[in-house]
Amino acid sequence: MDAQGRGRVEDIDPADQWVLNPETGEYELRLAPSAPQSRVPGQRGATGTGRASRRRGAPASASASASTSAPAPEREVPPPRRRRTAPEEPPPGRRGRRRPAKKSKGKKILLWTGGTMALVVLAAGTAGYLYLQHLNDNIESLPDDGAGTGGFQKDQAINILLIGTDKRTGSGNEGYGDNGSAGHADTTILLHVSKDRSNATALSIPRDLIVDIPDCPTTQEDGSTKVIPGSTGVRFNQSLGQSGRTPSCTMRTVTELTGVRPDNFMVADFNAVKTLTSAVGGVEVCLAKDINDPDSHLNLPAGKHTIEGEDALAFVRTRHSVGFGGDLSRIEIQQQFLSSLMRKLKSNDTLTSPSKMVKLAEAGTKALTVDSTLDDIGKLKDLGLELGKLNTKNLSFVTVPVRDNPAEKVKATVVLQEEPARQVFDMIKEDVSFTEVKKKESEKEKKEKAAVVARLEGEKSDPSEVRVRVLNGGAPDGSAQRELLYLQNEAGVTKSENAGDADAEVARTTLEYAPDQADQARALAEILGLSGAAMKPGESVTNAQGLPTMTLTLGKDFKGAGVKLDAASAEAPEEARKSTADKVECAK
Repeated sequence: MDAQGRGRVEDIDPADQWVLNPETGEYELRLAPSAPQSRVPGQRGATGTGRASRRRGAPASASASASTSAPAPEREVPPPRRRRTAPEEPPPGRRGRRRPAKKSKGKKILLWTGGTMALVVLAAGTAGYLYLQHLNDNIESLPDDGAGTGGFQKDQAINILLIGTDKRTGSGNEGYGDNGSAGHADTTILLHVSKDRSNATALSIPRDLIVDIPDCPTTQEDGSTKVIPGSTGVRFNQSLGQSGRTPSCTMRTVTELTGVRPDNFMVADFNAVKTLTSAVGGVEVCLAKDINDPDSHLNLPAGKHTIEGEDALAFVRTRHSVGFGGDLSRIEIQQQFLSSLMRKLKSNDTLTSPSKMVKLAEAGTKALTVDSTLDDIGKLKDLGLELGKLNTKNLSFVTVPVRDNPAEKVKATVVLQEEPARQVFDMIKEDVSFTEVKKKESEKEKKEKAAVVARLEGEKSDPSEVRVRVLNGGAPDGSAQRELLYLQNEAGVTKSENAGDADAEVARTTLEYAPDQADQARALAEILGLSGAAMKPGESVTNAQGLPTMTLTLGKDFKGAGVKLDAASAEAPEEARKSTADKVECAK
């Protein structure tokens, strides 16, 4: 993707024509009354190429019709206003100067950017609307080939796959290593935003992680579909570019790896970093030591620096001069960079500058390739509004827990640390925050919370009186039998039985019981380390002897027979490197 080759900015800077209206808090287009009204800055005329012509598989006729638009008529200069005693219909040429009604906001778009830098939409969501319909033409799209969910939903958690490629195309990128790269998944982040929008997690997936890439049905240039065969035990970055794989294949690989199915994807190449940082006037970064890395072209002394353009690209590409010199060290420096970029976007210096906002909008849309379900200005506006609700102090940067590949003598790749990685993936699937989020609770919520805590309070039966059946609802095979043996032989819960597999898998272990079994439930909860939230008042079942029995369903969080399922199971494991967007950290 050549980000420099899409669209062009007109000679007149459109930012000079936007003025902040203190009554509405929005930017409005203001032109001199003596001059004829012009089109929206950068709007394409009848000869322009529309977005539809760039969609893979779109017919040429459709492209032509989609890209043709009638030129905006010139508006007459209105005569001097006269005093009127009664309301009149405004003369031609004056309608566009009235404050727009609330419903006109549908014609505007929320400023946003994407790709590897797509995290900035979180900050840009608070920036307001700009009347820049021509941004639609800047955006390129590719099919998701059914790999996504069909697009994010306003009332659900959001999962966006952000991909930064190592594609070197574009002006100024000739000197960066492999010019012939097909554009692999060099930097990949799964951005999860909680259902209530109170927190988000940016999960970095190492490019050198050994994974299985599934078969990928992929739309071709002529509109046909070709199934690209999968690969076993290869680097994650081969899920894009290799063998003609597109971002939809990276989506499938992420789903295979994490169990989380992305809603949408956004892709950017090298130019995204350069253009976005220049648009905001540079990003502040911090180095704990001098760095001179000829591979990435980064040459900076220790301390704080404001970088943009080529220096910014060099910063996010460096790895040999930081940490242990590998890809994991580069992930940490990229996370620091993204945190700093978001803080810059949240600052008044950016949000109150029409010039920076317009430049950021131009840079962001030109740097992006999105999936076809997101290739709509209204959808992008809605996404920005949803992401803009997030407080960035509750945005956690997390790296998939990995270890060196034991099959290699010369360490070049990594493999999953199975248990902590599964815990991280489950937290995302279950919409669990990696940060402590303080929310104002209603009286109803307070009462419900108190009721959950109260489930653990009260008398407890003797373990010998506890009657329970054990189901496997997602734990490893044989877990129900092993837990049963522990309960009978070591915990004294002799009235227990193995009831086989549950009807469906569950993420968390639960205990269902009838009201008159509460004392038994409290006793078993103490033995197993269950929280009040894991106790589900409901109904008992009848066992083979016709006696009422509680039901213990072992979920995917089950750690082994006799291992307590305490609150720590809902916290990020130590192996997951974690930071938050509000903290300044110096690269070492």
